[in-house]
Amino acid sequence: MDEVDAIDALTDLGLSNYEAKVFVALQKLGTGTARDIHGVTDVPRSQVYGAAEDLQEHGLVEVKQSKPIQYRPVSLEAAKSLLRDQFERTQERAFDYLESAKNEFVDNDEEREDVWSVDGRDAVSSRICQLVAEAESRIVFGLHDESLVTEKLTEILRERANAGVDILVVSQDPSLRDRFDELRFVVRHDKPEGAPAGRILIVDDDTVLISILGEHESAIWSSQTGFAELLCQTVSSHIDDIIVE
Repeated sequence: MDEVDAIDALTDLGLSNYEAKVFVALQKLGTGTARDIHGVTDVPRSQVYGAAEDLQEHGLVEVKQSKPIQYRPVSLEAAKSLLRDQFERTQERAFDYLESAKNEFVDNDEEREDVWSVDGRDAVSSRICQLVAEAESRIVFGLHDESLVTEKLTEILRERANAGVDILVVSQDPSLRDRFDELRFVVRHDKPEGAPAGRILIVDDDTVLISILGEHESAIWSSQTGFAELLCQTVSSHIDDIIVE
């Protein structure tokens, strides 16, 4: 990470661009006046004072009332703690509002038959992890090969198993058995035709996700809908046949 990346990261944590640049400059200087800070950054000298005062209000800079006024940053540990707390408070305020606003204009009496799409392996993996983490009774997870299993997903599957959720993993790749040595594992011998195999997930018999592999992985998923119920029944029936065989 270079200075530009550090400044961008500080703005992501809530500082303005000028505040971030002044704070970085003070880390280099240790202690400095507005003139000193202007000398090592592109912040206009007239803007240094306001940025430094704002940093003082954030608790990130101390001010010495001398002529000229001198500024020095708090320790990095203190700054890290302050910015973390500020970020978490901002996050909590935002999500408190989002929670209260969620579904504000949704007609709860309207029957929904939603089927959602997800594109990209990371996005598909993230959605699978979320659905697995919400499982309460049963998970069926089918996959093509080991490259489709993330460490995070493996960890979540084990956590749900420890919580009493019944888990079955189905794959054409026998080498995956060791990866899931604590879970029920069935080797699928039949080869799917058509689109390249991806991943399939059934959660609590009312949520389903199916992905295919092309230039990139894409998936559809649905939860607590007639479509999801039908797919869950179809896939579960097919898996039961595999287990019997």
